[in-house]
Amino acid sequence: MPLKTLFLNPPSFENFDGGASSRWPATREIESYWYPVWLAYPAGMLEGSRLLDAPPHHVSAEETIEICKSYEFLVLFTSTVGWEGDQRLAEAIKAANPSIKVAFVGPPVTTSPDKALNECSALDFICRREFDYSVVEFAQGKPLNEILGISYKVDGKVVHNPDRPQVEDLDAMPWATKIYKRDMDVTRYNVPFLLHPYIALYSTRGCPAQCTFCLWPQTLSGHAWRKRSTDDVAAELAWAKQNFPEVKEFFFDDDTFNIQKARTVELCAKLKPLGLTWSCTSRVTTDRETLKAMKEAGCRLLIVGFESGDPQILKNIKKGATVERARQFAKDCNDLGLVIHGDFILGLPGETKESIQNTINFAKSLDVETIQVSIAHAYPGTEFFDYAEKNGFITNHDAMSDAGGHQMAHIEYPGLPKEYVLEMVHKFYDAYYFRPKAAFRVIWKAVVNRDVPRLYVEAKAFLKLRAQRNKMVKDAKKLQGKSPDPVSAGA
Repeated sequence: MPLKTLFLNPPSFENFDGGASSRWPATREIESYWYPVWLAYPAGMLEGSRLLDAPPHHVSAEETIEICKSYEFLVLFTSTVGWEGDQRLAEAIKAANPSIKVAFVGPPVTTSPDKALNECSALDFICRREFDYSVVEFAQGKPLNEILGISYKVDGKVVHNPDRPQVEDLDAMPWATKIYKRDMDVTRYNVPFLLHPYIALYSTRGCPAQCTFCLWPQTLSGHAWRKRSTDDVAAELAWAKQNFPEVKEFFFDDDTFNIQKARTVELCAKLKPLGLTWSCTSRVTTDRETLKAMKEAGCRLLIVGFESGDPQILKNIKKGATVERARQFAKDCNDLGLVIHGDFILGLPGETKESIQNTINFAKSLDVETIQVSIAHAYPGTEFFDYAEKNGFITNHDAMSDAGGHQMAHIEYPGLPKEYVLEMVHKFYDAYYFRPKAAFRVIWKAVVNRDVPRLYVEAKAFLKLRAQRNKMVKDAKKLQGKSPDPVSAGA
């Protein structure tokens, strides 16, 4: 029998989604929880294991420590923002159960294994990059010095075993949905723009795109794009449909779901007979024919990283897309009846007050269903981080979030104060959603779907955070002896 293993997405800030599938580890403006898909795969390989996703199930640190007393091996998925709290939790778990073995996985320990092992005395080892087979081999009794892709200490010195090759045969992996059925309550997972309840899964790993800011391909999943067979994906969806009759939508949380046209069209042909509603990530380079096949197969919504409406910034971040292509993509989706949730980032390399305004105007011209506006975060391990550090643009390495886990600006360019960028995030939202057309669309959708209570809760949470951010901006300006000059985001 393998070690009795607990896979943990740890408790953290309220509404914090910093674990195994979040694109921007942070507390959300509106309560949102993504699935810990990465942890589900090794959990499915070990008999007697459990996947504990603490945040959506509202499991406290104290309860987690108590649960860990019954386990021999803990695999904790950590995040850059949650690192300090995760370290303290691991040490408390080790104090309560001295015999438990503890491994951390995730971006921070991939990029800084020495730092992790030297700072956290509770760690027995860490896994770099993809960790599925590394933790499984340890649980099955393989000695540390024979396990690829891990780092650990011997006589006080850090030892780095050779890298583990990336997983190529994704069809050999367990189905994540079977672990959800075993260990999780799917009704706990909520994302405002997805139907509730929803389920997330992967059909591919890795992303060949070279976006300089994107955390996951540069630290965990890699740039090599690997795909499950379309038969395997369709079989899992058929099983999930039968076993989760309450689920209204399935979401492909791949780094880039539809990057290869032939494979996407082939998969759509196998999903169409299932009669599912599904959504996915997408790049704006996807052509109309592919989008049409997706729509006909049940696709409802696409999460699209537009990032910026400024052509030069798109070049600076190696987005591999243009403003013109983004406009055509949005038009094609609108014509076909596909909904878009657009992601934008303020504070990317080359950002100016003018480029921020360009992005706001660009977003309004696209007029997609919903948007998310993030502050540019230079996560260690990314090309963006190296650029910002080399040029002295990082104002404080420990100021990526506030005390509640909300994203805070920590990049400052000449002529662009970080307080200005923070202020423009909520002005961006105001300029976008307080237009009559956009406001009516949100309210009408809630009424038609009989989901007014959900809209009320989400609006209340968003406005509360907006007020908090506004206060922080004003306080920061006062400290610098500045007057809070009004900034218009346009109408």
